Parts: sequence; C-alpha cells; structure tokens
Amino acid sequence: MHTLMHRFTVRITALLTALVVAAGLALFGTSNAVAGPPAAPKPTIVLVHGAFADGAGWAPVIERLQRRGFTAVAVANPLRGVREDADALDARLAGIDGPVVLVGHSYGGAVITNVKARSPKIKALVYVAAFAPADGEAAAQLAGKYPGSTLGVTLAPVALPDGSNDLYIKPSLFRQQFAADVPARQAALMASTQRPIRDTALGEASGKPAWANIPSWFLLAGADNNIPLRAQKFMAERAGSRGTVTVEEASHAVAVSRPDTVVKLIVRAAD
Repeated sequence: MHTLMHRFTVRITALLTALVVAAGLALFGTSNAVAGPPAAPKPTIVLVHGAFADGAGWAPVIERLQRRGFTAVAVANPLRGVREDADALDARLAGIDGPVVLVGHSYGGAVITNVKARSPKIKALVYVAAFAPADGEAAAQLAGKYPGSTLGVTLAPVALPDGSNDLYIKPSLFRQQFAADVPARQAALMASTQRPIRDTALGEASGKPAWANIPSWFLLAGADNNIPLRAQKFMAERAGSRGTVTVEEASHAVAVSRPDTVVKLIVRAAD
C-alpha cells in the first residue's frame, strides 16, 4: 500500500512539475518575444501595352505574376498621343494604393516615361522591348536611329476626320513583323485583335523622362523588327538600367513568347 501511494505521489509531482515548466516557458516566450517588422506589401504591377496590341497581350505575364502573389493590372492604353496616353495612365494609377512597378512594352515605354509626379509612389520602371525617350525625342525618331526596323513598309493607314491616320500592321505581314516566334494561330489572333496607334503619337515629342529619377530595368528583344536591338541597348544604357536582359532570338512580342523571362525581370525590379 505504501509503495502504491509513493508511486502515485511521484507521478503527480512529475506531472505538476511539467505543467509548471510549460507554463513558465509559455510566459517567458510571450513576454520576451520581439515581433519583427511587418512585411512590406508587394507592389502592384501595372502593365502598359504598346501599338498593334491590347491588354490581352500581357495575359501570360499576368498569370505568372498572380502565381507569385502579385496584383497585376493591364491598363487600356488609348494609343492617341504621348501626353494624352500618359494622362490616362496617371488617372488609372490614382486609384491604386501602395507602391507600383510600371511595365511598358513598345510604345507603352514612351507612356510610362511620361508618368507624372502626382501618381502613386512608383518603385521601378520596366521596359520590355520598349521606347525610353529622352526629353524632346519621339518614338519614330528612336526607331530610325539605327538600321533594322522594317515596320514602315508593313503599315496600313486608315484616315481619321482630323487629318491624322490610324496605323495597323497588315494582317498578312503581322507575324513576320511583330511576332515571329509566336505560334502561327496565336499570331493570327493577335493580328485580328490589334489596336491601331494614331500616327501623330509616334511623332510626338516626349517630356522629361521618369527614368531620370526612378530606377529602371530593361528587357531587350534581339530579333525585334520594330525597334532595332542597337536602339534598345542605347536607351537602356542612357537610362542607367539597373538590370538589362537580352533575349537574342526574341521577337517584338517577347511578353507573349517568353513570359517567364519577362516575369523574372519584373520580380527583380519589384524586390
């Protein structure tokens, strides 16, 4: 009987000791834990398409960004003129809270270059086979700075009432000019859904460049028939690119044909 009582007492004592130790550890952990700083919010990725395209051209990029936990917004670029289009972008940015990474493709690069200071805090600019004009430069001027662009002979103008023209790429020439590394059926759909740019937009002088004050990253398309590679390199170097990636065999539609590469660069800019 004495032995049983002794064993019972030992077990109760051990149990109480364990409970006291556990409570003490919990109390110690609660009172002495130092909370780390809250994680910075991921920036919203705002994607601006260029001429002969629409927001759907960013779909492969958006899908991959969403998998990584980013909010991505494809802006409808009016393609009417640099200042007008930049104003439309500013209006869209005004409704987005928190930091932003702006991504521009082709003529969309000229638009993000002209973003205004009243926009939300812009963390970075990413140029994807895009124009990055300096003050007073026009997209058409930069496209012709070095030999290699064959865009002019592929264009089909449509007269507008104000005397300007909407420019389309002829559907029969669209793939070879714009999307040579995109499957033929997909390129045909892109040709059918292309949005025109007003010719005056390509000749409109840019204002003071945002890249002079905002960090920039560049993806260069090595087989681009719209913006020669030499022109892309020139603009990236002039802007002081923080990171430049060249995809040697990529067409102008690199966001469609090489979305993984585009996303990797955007994520670098967003970090």
